[in-house]
Amino acid sequence: MASSIVVENIYLLVVVTLISVLQNVFFALKVEKECKGQNGQRSAFERVSCAKRNCMDAYPTFLAVMWCAGLCLSQAPAAFAGLIYLLVRQKYFVGYMGQTCQSTPGFMFGKRILFFLFLMCIVGIFNYVLVRYYGSDYKGYVETITSAASALLLLP
Repeated sequence: MASSIVVENIYLLVVVTLISVLQNVFFALKVEKECKGQNGQRSAFERVSCAKRNCMDAYPTFLAVMWCAGLCLSQAPAAFAGLIYLLVRQKYFVGYMGQTCQSTPGFMFGKRILFFLFLMCIVGIFNYVLVRYYGSDYKGYVETITSAASALLLLP
C-alpha cells in the first residue's frame, strides 16, 4: 500500500527519466553511425560528437533539478518541464548537426527550463521551511501557480 503511494507521487518523473534514457541511446547511436560512415567527413562526426558531449554535460543537472522540483513541490509541472526540456535538447542536438548557429535557440530555451525547475526546487524547500517552523503551508497555492507558469515555458 505504501509503495503504491510512493509510485503515485513519482511515476511522471520516472516516465520522463526513461524517455531521457532513450534519447541518450539515440544520441549515442547517431555518433556511432557518423563514426562508421565518416568517408572523409570528419567535421560531421566532430559536430555530432560535440553535440552529444554537450547534452551529456547538462544531463545530470537536468535530472537533479527535475527530480528535486517534482519531489519538493509538484510532480506534474516538473515532468511537463522535463518533457519540454527533452524536446529542446533534441532540437539542440539536431541543430548542432547542421550548423552550430542553428543550435543556439535550443540551448537558450534549455537554460530557461533548467532555471524554472531550479526555482521550483527553491520554492518547494522554502515552503517546507515555512511548514516546519511556522506552520504555514502554501503548497496548494504554489502548485497552482507553478502549473499555470509551466505553460509559459512553451513561449519562445
